[in-house]
Amino acid sequence: MSQHGAGTGTRRSTVVRALIAVLGAVAAVLATASAAPAAAAPARPGTVVIGLPGMMWSDVTRERTPTLWRLAGEGGAASLSVRTTRPGTCPTDGWLTVSAGQRSRLEPGDCLLPAAPSAAPNGGASAAGWAAIKKDNAGTIYRSRVGLLGDAAHRAGDCTFAVGPGAVYGLADGSGRVDRYAPSPERATPQDWARCRLAAVEIDDVFRAYQAAGVDTEGEQVPVAEAVRARAASTADQRVAAVLRSLPPGTNVLVAGLSDIGVPPHLRIAAAWTTPGGASAFPRGRLTSSATHRAGLVTLTDVTATALRLLGLPQPQEAVGSPWRSARSAQGATAKIEALEDQDVAAQAIRSVQGSFIRTLVGAQVVLLGAAWLLLRRRPRPARRRLVLGGARIVALLGGSTPVAAFLAGAVPWWRTSHPAAALIATVTVLAAAVTGLALAGPWRRSKLAPSLIVAAVTAVVLGVDVMTGSHLQLNTFLGYTALVAGRFYGFGNQAFALFAAGAVLTAAWSAEYAIRAGRRWAAGAIVAAVGVAAVALDGLPAWGSDFGGVLAMVPVFAVLALVVAGLRVRWWWAAGFGAVAVALVLLISWLNARSANPTHLGKFWKDLVAGNGWEVVERKFNAMTRTLGFWPVTIVLAVALVALYFALADPARWRAKPLVLAYRDTETMRAALTAVVSVGLVGALVNDSGVIILSVSLVLAAPLTIAAALRSVERGSPARAGTAVRKPAPRPSAPTG
Repeated sequence: MSQHGAGTGTRRSTVVRALIAVLGAVAAVLATASAAPAAAAPARPGTVVIGLPGMMWSDVTRERTPTLWRLAGEGGAASLSVRTTRPGTCPTDGWLTVSAGQRSRLEPGDCLLPAAPSAAPNGGASAAGWAAIKKDNAGTIYRSRVGLLGDAAHRAGDCTFAVGPGAVYGLADGSGRVDRYAPSPERATPQDWARCRLAAVEIDDVFRAYQAAGVDTEGEQVPVAEAVRARAASTADQRVAAVLRSLPPGTNVLVAGLSDIGVPPHLRIAAAWTTPGGASAFPRGRLTSSATHRAGLVTLTDVTATALRLLGLPQPQEAVGSPWRSARSAQGATAKIEALEDQDVAAQAIRSVQGSFIRTLVGAQVVLLGAAWLLLRRRPRPARRRLVLGGARIVALLGGSTPVAAFLAGAVPWWRTSHPAAALIATVTVLAAAVTGLALAGPWRRSKLAPSLIVAAVTAVVLGVDVMTGSHLQLNTFLGYTALVAGRFYGFGNQAFALFAAGAVLTAAWSAEYAIRAGRRWAAGAIVAAVGVAAVALDGLPAWGSDFGGVLAMVPVFAVLALVVAGLRVRWWWAAGFGAVAVALVLLISWLNARSANPTHLGKFWKDLVAGNGWEVVERKFNAMTRTLGFWPVTIVLAVALVALYFALADPARWRAKPLVLAYRDTETMRAALTAVVSVGLVGALVNDSGVIILSVSLVLAAPLTIAAALRSVERGSPARAGTAVRKPAPRPSAPTG
């Protein structure tokens, strides 16, 4: 009995111990399960891209669009450059650019709202004509990969939710599919917004107002009344407000007016904001990005990069934009929006007059100097002859001062006047007169060379200081760049580089003239070398000029010029060696820039080179350059004129260019300086996508300044150095400087 009881007790204790062990294991599992969510990193908030085709900051007011006005005041705001593959960006082009993170297009196709998608199983949709769109964009010079954004989300295990047909083109993956689709914001449910971390919404009321108006018999847009546009903007704002109310707390919202309404192009709206309940990714301020380096200006390709960063996804190399970030500002919504409106006003004023600026400048100089030549042909009396020569010299100096005055005008708020274009032209004229006055103000006005040297030096110094301080004088100026074209946003643009290079070359060579007159040729070579090093640094370093082709053009030209003024004989293989040094230098700069946190296009070129895509970039630049030669009659005339110019510069006496002969007689470095300017313009034209425009801008500065010096030599009629005789130039080796 006792043994039986003992056995029973033992079995009971064993069962109890087993139960305790099981309960302990269950408790441990439950504790682990409850602790797991606390230990895991919280999921990133969702991101919604709201596309407002055609919307501008001039549409946004406190009364008419209170939601967008509030977003601009509480979050980040900027002007959006929407340029894709053509001057006027269509809605589908804009959405496809968001999809690829690179300029994309719908070709062929009318500039209408995107086509409705096809329904797909499980509530998704597929973009119409996706296979053809994907193939076409892969074959453009941009090699854009539509579907990149959707593919990135799917690789991370996220789904995509598109509201409206355009949003399908923005979020579709490589197969053209989105996971969830709603035809309009009103048809979207709260569950739809919470299900997918990446969503896009098309709100197209403004564009629809223009599409409803249609076009006339010549294909031009029928004007839309201001009241109609205002109602459309107000309706769009109400729909944006409805979307924001439906979003989960902490959702990041990117607003983009991602297309134009036909031509002309405009800057559009861009805003970024975080819904209440989460940490704001965009504090109050003006949006900027590494693509523009300008507060208050971003690009359409930046939308893709920003969405990827907010979702915590890596940015593929094919996506060329940079994430938006807020440059903190105390400006309220009203002041901020007015400043952003100003940017578009300035861009429109420049667009209307920029194309004819150089033609008008050159034409005016030719007419005035031609009139002076005719007067001199009539052999006037000495007093009248001096008057004509003096007046022609002033005209030439004024023409040489006009290009730098065109940049200095960027410091004057001319766009705020009632007639911006007229105010800009008047501003340039006054500033050109001021620079000319400086060149003729002091005792140096009697010099044959000093006035031209002063204008060249002012040109180089102004542009050099400008790139060191943010390139503020280049945006929306005659010879600068505009956000409408979106070819450049910071550093040296091609035309500014051409002007800077010509000014630096002339400054170096003509400054060396005084060392040569003092019998110090080694000092003359050192002067050219010093100016050349400074010019190459200002042009090529990413923090300043960030110019690829400029380094390739200036290094060999300055090197050969330094040797020539130092009195050394230059062999052709020296020039070739200096060219190789230029290539090595620009690759070194690109490599160093690629290792920085925010690489410019130089660093991105190095990454393309490493990835095996460098040739595509070179091919795109080369194709753009050759397009400037597309009108063959002009190209042939230009080629003949260029050859004739080299011969004339080498031996002006043979070509009976008496003023140039006299200028060569009085200024020993004149021949080398002019040949170097033509060479830097020619090499720059070959290695930059602006082509012959670079050579033309170089001559716009060099030609009038040379004429001014030559006219002074004709007026004085005596050599600058006693005992110097007019002589036929000695033969020189074949090299970029003569």
